[in-house]
Amino acid sequence: MDNALCGRYNSIIKEMEPKLVPRIREETKPMKIAFDVDVLAKQMSINDMVHQVADWGYKYIEQSPHPRINPFYKHPLFSEECEAEYRKALRETGVEISSFIVVYRWSGPTEEQRQFAVENWKKMIQIAVNMGVPVINTELSGDPNQQEICNGMWFKSMEELLPIIEHEGLRVEIQSHPYDFCELNNETCDMVKSFRSKNLGYVYSSPHGFFYDQGKGDVRSMLKYAGDELTHVLFADTFNQTLDCRYIANPPWLNARGKSDVTIHQHLMMGEGDVDFAGIYETLREMDFANKQLAPNAPKVGGDNIACVSMFGFPEKMNEQAPAAREQIERELLGK
Repeated sequence: MDNALCGRYNSIIKEMEPKLVPRIREETKPMKIAFDVDVLAKQMSINDMVHQVADWGYKYIEQSPHPRINPFYKHPLFSEECEAEYRKALRETGVEISSFIVVYRWSGPTEEQRQFAVENWKKMIQIAVNMGVPVINTELSGDPNQQEICNGMWFKSMEELLPIIEHEGLRVEIQSHPYDFCELNNETCDMVKSFRSKNLGYVYSSPHGFFYDQGKGDVRSMLKYAGDELTHVLFADTFNQTLDCRYIANPPWLNARGKSDVTIHQHLMMGEGDVDFAGIYETLREMDFANKQLAPNAPKVGGDNIACVSMFGFPEKMNEQAPAAREQIERELLGK
């Protein structure tokens, strides 16, 4: 290349540089935005479910318990026909499964229940590996009236399963849930942290947050306490069950300011309840949640952190609300 041509080439590259840098950043995938398909699974086939998620502009599915795949509490299924249908729909749409959700009684309270749950887990791990899904999101799934025994059984199950999880290179993420042996954010975080494993993460579920700190709703404090353990946030709104008449149950003693043998919450569109989403977004930006897993020394295995839209109960509203929720998360956390 002669000097004149070389100079012109370098000049063109220099002119392009400011335009190329932002484009490269846009193509980087700092965080997965997924849609929990529970609201669809009861309404349509797997094929239609995947295509609907794609039509709403989502790249990722969070596959919550499904009667043909990973049913609540029961042994996983996922026949050859079911897998073929799912894989075909994923190929046709370009959508991927970011994560599975499983709910098993690995905290007992009986030893027989715990053993069955561990076997369910082993099968589900095989399915996740086979499907190339790096993350499984789960609950503690114990009995709030038998906290001591459930706590012990959960740790027993973890000691059995964690070596398998680590061997397979998966990330398992733990969330506490209303009506569980541990409902508190900080205590559940401490349970996860106690294993000191890059293969375990913590899920913050915004519609459960008022249970996490007994009605305070201090989202900033809870998210910061999770710190590097935080790999997954579920986005949906709810009312504060500890406030008078937010929910009304009969007979009246069931209300008991949200602390009875019945718990109530919802998974609404952000802005329809009492959750402080401004605080959630601000804190996640401060924590660099969207980019944290991109670092060479990322806190956890399993790829990108996940922001999942987790709205249930109103399928008739999803055509409007599902895209709006994705756009809100993109705007607040990705700057789009």
